[in-house]
Amino acid sequence: MSDDTSLELPFTHRRNPHQTEAADRHLEWLQRHRELAAVVSGSTYTGWDITELASLVYPESSAEDLALAADLMGFYFLFDDQFDGPLGRRPEQVALICERLSAIAHGTLTAVTSPSEHAFADLWRRITLGMTDRWRARAACNWEYYFACHPAEAAGRTIGQPPDREGYLTLRRGTAAMESIFDMIERLGHFEVPQHVMHHPLFRQLRQLAADIPSFTNDVRSFAQESERGDVANLVMIVRRDRCCSTEEACAVVWDEAQRMADRFCDLRDQLPDVCRSMALDPAQRLAAERYADGMALWLAGYLHWESHTGRYHHC
Repeated sequence: MSDDTSLELPFTHRRNPHQTEAADRHLEWLQRHRELAAVVSGSTYTGWDITELASLVYPESSAEDLALAADLMGFYFLFDDQFDGPLGRRPEQVALICERLSAIAHGTLTAVTSPSEHAFADLWRRITLGMTDRWRARAACNWEYYFACHPAEAAGRTIGQPPDREGYLTLRRGTAAMESIFDMIERLGHFEVPQHVMHHPLFRQLRQLAADIPSFTNDVRSFAQESERGDVANLVMIVRRDRCCSTEEACAVVWDEAQRMADRFCDLRDQLPDVCRSMALDPAQRLAAERYADGMALWLAGYLHWESHTGRYHHC
C-alpha cells in the first residue's frame, strides 16, 4: 500500500492542541520506564510518532489526559514488540507474564517486579482515576482479554500456519486491545455511557466495526514485517491461502472489506438519533451516547491517518 492511501470517510482527523506538552510528558514517562522502552531503539521509537497518534485519536483531551493516552499507546506497542523475538514463541512463558499483568487490573498482584508490570501498574492507577466501580470492572475484563490472547498468538507462531478466518477474528479482537482503547473515550472525556446504551445492538455493532477496521488495514500495511518474522495472525495471509491468490490480490480484498465496514459504520452512526429517541434517553444520556459515537469516529479518522504515515509501518 502506498503511504498516502487510506479509507474514504465522511469525517476527517483533527489534532489535539496539547500535543507538544504531551510529548514532553511522554518522554518523561519513557525515561521512568526505560527498561520497557529499551525493547526498541530510541530512533525507531521516535519514528513511530506515538504522541502524534494519541493527539489524532483523542483530539479533545486535556494536556494531562493526552499525556496519559500517549503513555498508553506507547505501552501497547512496546509490550507487543517484546514478543517479536524468541520469547514470542514460548506460549507458556508469555502466559505467566500476561497472568501477572491481568492480576494488576483485578487488584490481586501483591508486588510488581518486571518493567512491564511497573509500567502497567502506573497506567492502571491513572486510567481508573475517578471512574466508577462498574467502569473499572469492565475495563479490567477488557485488559484481561487483551493480555490473555498473547499466549495463543505465541502458540500460533510455533505452528507456522495461519488460522481460519473465525479463529483469526477471535484472536485479533483480543490482541488489538480495541475494547480497552474505546474505554478510554469515556475516561479521557470524563463521562460514562449508561450500560443499557453501551450494550444496545447499535453500539455493539459500531464498536465491533470500529475495532475491526483498523485491524484489517493494519494487516495490509504490516504484512511484509509480520511475514518476515513468522507471525501468522494476519488476514492477508488467510485470504491469500483461502483464495489461492497473490499477496497483492489478497491485500486488495482485505482493503475493500475494510472500506465496506467503514461505510457500514457511517450508516449505523446516522441512525443514532433514532436510537436515542426510541430508548427515551434523557439529555445527559443522549449526550454521553453522542460523545461515545463521536469518539469512535475520531479514533477511526485519527488512527487511519497515523497508520498511513508512521515509521512503524513505512520506512524511508
